Amino acid sequence: MKNEGIEGTERFLSPDKGRGLRALRHFAVGELVFACPAYSYVLTVNERGAHCEHCFTRREDLFKCGKCKQAYYCNVDCQRGDWPMHKLECVAMCSYGENWCPSETVRLVARIIMKQRATTERTPSERLLLLKEFEAHLDKMDSEKEEMNQTDIAALHHFYSRHISNLPAEQALTELFAQVNCNGFTIEDEELSHLGSAVFPDVALMNHSCSPNVIVTYKGTVAEVRAVKEINPGEEIFNSYIDLLYPTEDRKERLLDSYFFTCQCTECTSRSKDKAKMEIRKLNPPPETEEIRSMVHYAKNVIEEFRRAKHYKTPSELLEMCELSLEKMGAIFADTNVYMLHMMYQAMGVCLYMQDWDGAMSYGEKIVQPYSVHYPAYSLNVASMYLKLGRLYLGLEKKTQGVKALKKALAVMEVAHGKDHHYVAEVKREIEEQK
Repeated sequence: MKNEGIEGTERFLSPDKGRGLRALRHFAVGELVFACPAYSYVLTVNERGAHCEHCFTRREDLFKCGKCKQAYYCNVDCQRGDWPMHKLECVAMCSYGENWCPSETVRLVARIIMKQRATTERTPSERLLLLKEFEAHLDKMDSEKEEMNQTDIAALHHFYSRHISNLPAEQALTELFAQVNCNGFTIEDEELSHLGSAVFPDVALMNHSCSPNVIVTYKGTVAEVRAVKEINPGEEIFNSYIDLLYPTEDRKERLLDSYFFTCQCTECTSRSKDKAKMEIRKLNPPPETEEIRSMVHYAKNVIEEFRRAKHYKTPSELLEMCELSLEKMGAIFADTNVYMLHMMYQAMGVCLYMQDWDGAMSYGEKIVQPYSVHYPAYSLNVASMYLKLGRLYLGLEKKTQGVKALKKALAVMEVAHGKDHHYVAEVKREIEEQK
C-alpha cells in the first residue's frame, strides 16, 4: 500500500523528542484517534488453549492443531490465517518436544523476519512509521543488555535455523532485537493479564508522557488509541510507555533504563503527585529523613527480590514475603504509599492464584481507592482493580458491592476501550445478571 497517513493526525518533528504524532483536528475524551493492526504478534504460551492463536479470541470451544497439539483456533479460517507463522513453530515443537522453549521475544522476532520476507510493500500497520525506522539505541546499551541480546540471537539460531533459511547476519539481528525490545508492546486483557507480544509501528511513533492524552487498548490483535483528555489541533499526542504508579525519580530511572531518554513532561517537572505517592505514616515524633531514605532503599530492593523470587518460590513463600515486607514498610509508610501498594498488589495476585478469595478481596479493598488518586483519569490499572474486586465480591455473594465495583470499572472502560468493545459488553452482561 502507498503511504496514506492516518486521518486527523500527522507525523512531525517534536522539539527535543525526535519524530512524534500531532493532532490535526479536535479529539474528544473517549474518541478513537486511530487503530493499528499488529505488524507481527505472538500469543503467550500460558494462554494456549484459552485464546485463539490467530485472532486472540477468548473462548472455551477452541480446537487444536492436529500436528503439534499445542496451538488452538476458533475455526479452520483462523488456523489457515495463522499457518504462515505457525508453521515456523509447529515442526520445531514436534521435534524438540518439551525442550522447545524460546522466549516470547525470540518467537516474535522469528515472525517479524518471516513477515519482512513475505512483504515488500508498506503494510497497514506502517501508515506513518516503517518498522525498519524503529530506533535501536545500540550505542546506549550496557553490557547486560548486550548479553541478553546475544542470548536471544543464540536461541533464535538454535530453535529456528532449521526452519528459517539464511537467517539475517549477526549485526542485523542485533539491531532487530534491540528495535523490538525498545518498540514492542505487550497485549493485555481487561484485567491486565498478559496475552502476548506484538509490534505496532504507528503506535510506536507516539512519544511518552507521564500525563498522557491517549491510552492504548487492544481488540484482538489490533491496537486502538483513544483520547483520555481533550486534544486540540496542533497538540502532540502522547502515550505512556510505563506504569505510572511510581514517583518521579522511579519513573525517570525506568524510562532511562528501558527507553534511553530523560523524561521532561509536565508531571516530571511539577512532581505534583510525589508527596501523596510517598505518604509517610503520621508518627510522633515523625521519622527522620535518613530513616525514610533507608526504607525507600529497602522497598526498591524487596520489589526486585520479589520479581526474581516469582520464578522459584512457592506461592505461600511469596505471600509470606509480601506480608513481612508490608509489616516492615508499614512502620514508616502509610498504607497509601506506592511501595506499600506495590506489595499489596503482589500479595493480591498470589491470593488469587491460591484461590484465597477473602485474602485477595481484603488486599483489593486497600488498593483501589489510592489507585484512583495516584493514577491519571481513565487508567486501565484502576479499571482492572475495580473489575477484579467486583468479580471477587460477586463470587463471594456480596452482590451490592460487586455491582458497584463493576459499574466503576465500566465508567473507565467505556472511555478507554470504547463503548462497542466486547470487554465492555461482557461487564455490562455481568451487571445485568445481578438484577
